[in-house]
Amino acid sequence: MSRFLLVSLRNGELGPDVAAAELRDVLDATGLAAGDVDMQVLADTGTRIEGVDKYAGVIVGGSSLNVTNPHYSPWQEHIHAELRSLLEADRPVFFICFGMSWLVDALGGSIGHSAPEASGPTEVELTAAGREDALMRDFPDSFRALTGHTENPETLPEGLEVLAAGPSTTVQVARWGEKVWATQFHAEMDAAAMKTRMDFYYDYGYFPLTEYDTIVAALPSVDVTWSNELLKRFVDHCR
Repeated sequence: MSRFLLVSLRNGELGPDVAAAELRDVLDATGLAAGDVDMQVLADTGTRIEGVDKYAGVIVGGSSLNVTNPHYSPWQEHIHAELRSLLEADRPVFFICFGMSWLVDALGGSIGHSAPEASGPTEVELTAAGREDALMRDFPDSFRALTGHTENPETLPEGLEVLAAGPSTTVQVARWGEKVWATQFHAEMDAAAMKTRMDFYYDYGYFPLTEYDTIVAALPSVDVTWSNELLKRFVDHCR
């Protein structure tokens, strides 16, 4: 079994284009061929995550949703329920960005806005547990990645292992059990992917609009070798 499932949490007018960009980014980061990945887009309350047992592993892309929203739409409630079903499935799962907040919240931790990061580079620093993790053995003690989030974990649930932290936010990589990983940063992104995502969500509060040109100009200098390698290692581990 070597096929993978990409779950995209996108809806609305932007949804199809963002989902397509996510798929391209995952293929580029992992080296998977288009025929190796099926994508299911949870665009409305009528779409479900289906057939998980057919796949070697599941990758869940980011979302413009926020766990800290005071009220959830029916679509967001549906997303939360569908993601919980992945925790009950006997398959490895890799959550990206929003998935970190969702996972911490779903397991009983709390999410707030104490350590957001504007779109652009971030530093990732392995913990002792991270150095022993199946995906990050022989990784450097620190590496750079691309990120952009407005909320972050504040209290952690029992059983969640922090594999990497950083100077600008509380948790960068975490693992729950032996089959579920989450990254706060975008392990699938390179400079071109980050610019594309910034253009999609230009006025969503992920970066100061006055700094757009400066951020974009600096993106090609960010070495994302190891952050992309993490997602590739997940694929190899599943295989």
